[in-house]
Amino acid sequence: MANLVLAVLTARRIARNAAPLACALALGALVVLDAAAPLPPLAAATALLVLLVALVQRARRRAAAIEASALLDLEVGALLLVATFAAVLRLDGSLDGDAQAALYVVIALVSAFARPGASLLVAIAAAALEIAVRSAAAASGGSGAPSLLDAARAAAPHIGFMAVFSLLNATILRAELGRVRKASHTRLQAEIERLRDDARSYRLLSAPAQARGAGASQKGDDERLARSGVEEIHQSVLFALRLLRESLDLYTAVLLWQNDAGTHLRISELASDAPNLSEGPFLSGDGVFGAAITQRAPVVLGGLKPGYKLPYYVGPSPVRAVCALPVFEHGQLRGVLVVDRVEDRPFSPRELELIDEACRYAVRAIQNERVFVQLERAKIEQGKLYRAAEGLGAATTEAGVIEAGVTSAREITSVDFAAVTLYDEAQKVHEIRAVSGDGVAELTGQRFRHNAGLVSMVLQNRHPLPYRGEYDEKRQVVFTRRVTPPSMPSIIVLPLVVHDRPLGTLVLGSRRRAAFTDSVRSTLEVLASHMAVSLSNARMVRRLEELATMDGLTGLLNKRAMLEVADQKITAARRFSRRLSVLVTDIDHFKKVNDTYGHDVGDVIIKGLGDVLRRAKRTTDAVARFGGEEFVVICEETDARGAMLLAERVREELGRTTFHAAGSSGPVQCQVTCSIGIATYPEAGSTWEELFKAADESLYVSKRSGRNRSTAWSPAVRSNSAHPPAAEAGAPAKQAAEAAGAAKQAVEAAATARHAAEAPAAARHAAPATARPAATAAAARAAAAKPAAGAPAPQRRPAVTGGAGGAPAAPGQDGAPSAGKRAAAAAQAPGKAPGEAEPRSKPRRPPDVDPTSKPKTAA
Repeated sequence: MANLVLAVLTARRIARNAAPLACALALGALVVLDAAAPLPPLAAATALLVLLVALVQRARRRAAAIEASALLDLEVGALLLVATFAAVLRLDGSLDGDAQAALYVVIALVSAFARPGASLLVAIAAAALEIAVRSAAAASGGSGAPSLLDAARAAAPHIGFMAVFSLLNATILRAELGRVRKASHTRLQAEIERLRDDARSYRLLSAPAQARGAGASQKGDDERLARSGVEEIHQSVLFALRLLRESLDLYTAVLLWQNDAGTHLRISELASDAPNLSEGPFLSGDGVFGAAITQRAPVVLGGLKPGYKLPYYVGPSPVRAVCALPVFEHGQLRGVLVVDRVEDRPFSPRELELIDEACRYAVRAIQNERVFVQLERAKIEQGKLYRAAEGLGAATTEAGVIEAGVTSAREITSVDFAAVTLYDEAQKVHEIRAVSGDGVAELTGQRFRHNAGLVSMVLQNRHPLPYRGEYDEKRQVVFTRRVTPPSMPSIIVLPLVVHDRPLGTLVLGSRRRAAFTDSVRSTLEVLASHMAVSLSNARMVRRLEELATMDGLTGLLNKRAMLEVADQKITAARRFSRRLSVLVTDIDHFKKVNDTYGHDVGDVIIKGLGDVLRRAKRTTDAVARFGGEEFVVICEETDARGAMLLAERVREELGRTTFHAAGSSGPVQCQVTCSIGIATYPEAGSTWEELFKAADESLYVSKRSGRNRSTAWSPAVRSNSAHPPAAEAGAPAKQAAEAAGAAKQAVEAAATARHAAEAPAAARHAAPATARPAATAAAARAAAAKPAAGAPAPQRRPAVTGGAGGAPAAPGQDGAPSAGKRAAAAAQAPGKAPGEAEPRSKPRRPPDVDPTSKPKTAA
């Protein structure tokens, strides 16, 4: 269905794009038919209306497009060509009249403004349409059916003129347009360069080497600030010069600024009506400029002769008095302010003070703008750091922190290579955790020991290296001699340190020289400190998640996490109608292991069973320690048979495993077994509670059937779990011996009772409450021992059981309680006869249940 929808959408898009060309082709065919026989007025009017609508619509779209496509140029040219042919035929009746020249104009117009490919196709279409029109006109004239060759010969002169017009417009007009564009681009670049020079002379921009090393974003910000700063300075200085010119009746007032080398002066701003001012630059030692700079004091000249030569005038100057004042900034010579007047009147001390005040005003304007630009630049840098801190704060994983840090570094400066290394302080090993750049994917995951490379030295010294970010691959090593970054002239390694604890390094590289200047390096150091804190927080978040979802002893999921996973997997199984199995595993006689060897040995066994389950499970399975020695496994896409195979594999591997531990009395070696209950969705239940209860009932059957076995749930398991099975068939000799011992004790108790009956009456009445209960208990034990010595009651069989076969259960553990215990319980029960048994309708809980294990659920 999706492929069909995609095919329909593709067909619609193709039809929509081809509609204008198809319209032009159809209208061209109508023009040919009209040449053969005039169309009816209604048909001609309809065709003309369609042509005009299509032409206007495509022409408007072409005019609105900043850079039109070749297809759009072809559509406009084809429609315009068809319209011209129709107009020529209607006006002259043929293609040999005076209106034929309109076709050359259309061809020239399309060739001038359309793309070369579209222009060529339009010219070919014009030739083909003229041949077709001439052929149709000749056929309708009664001269037979002329061949296309004859029509082509007749149209050859016109086709030649079309080709000439097309080539001339394509070459001459396009060449002129290219020349104009190039000249405009040159003037624009010159203006931009002049603005940059002004900004550098005013100390608004850094040196050219540092500007080349800056990234595209930083360079754009600097140029924007410099442009606005230079404009503000020019406005302020121009205001001061105009005010000075009007107040002192000056002819020219000009401020010349010195370059960084101090060799030339360039006009910064001027106020004058003189038509013959020179644009400069001027040598610093020329004429009045050199005198003011050399003396470092105002130079005033009066009574100048007509035609006196001044450096900033082209030819003779009309002025009679001139004054040049050196401009200082913080004691350093920065330029010269020159004023002159046409009147032969010297400058008074009051006027000199005004001129000097204008100089100071210009210097203050430059200083204020420089401070403003610095503040704006700091604001931009702070904005970048704010966005970096925001991105790093939102990242909660190591991968997210690394990605946010590298992205922020690219925004601060030009970065072509980035890598993050993490350091294991215990093992003294570095690992390249993430790499960004072209052709450096093989570096990810590389590990190397602490060495004399830049990464190791940076962590050891807690300081960025190399100095100024200038990297020489012949003398310096970043990672190791074998693990190297791409060849780049600029590399800087920044430490990631939190509370003086090294976490790793941030390695940045650029193919531009001097990419990491002092200002950029300081910003990157702040970024590295933020990144280190975020990396430490991500590690703590990961640790908290592990503590919240993982079992601390085995590293498996805990109960809370397992319940969430189980809910998701059961929902998926219900949605996609899949099978799902739950295995509940419990270690046999685990309490005896703890009581015999100690809880530390028990922990070793629990971890060992967790390792067995982890190795046996698939990638999609989930394993959790549910509590104590009980584990739960959830298997997707697994039926009862597959779950039984997994359970048997786990049980057999655990039985073959020998655990070695250090006990309280020395090394301990022990082996344990496990019992497993299995429940499968949807037969055993449709919710987690139902599945776990069914698996727990199956585990109960495995325990009561002799342990060390696996049982899959079925309806029979639930009915059997409601009535605990009797003692197992074939009781061992040990149980018979215990029954015989209990009978012997009962006989001895009866003899004691008879001896007490022969005693004096006073003695009998003195202790009636101690002898009779003893005799009664002994008789009860003897009575209970007799049925125990015989054949035991038959055992119930579980539904589906795998494991240790018919291994008998120990007395008082897996089977029914021993005869001596039943007799003692019957004797101690108040209000019952010594030989009276418990009613069968009231099931009893097995006496030897491990108090540390999870209680089994029974119906």
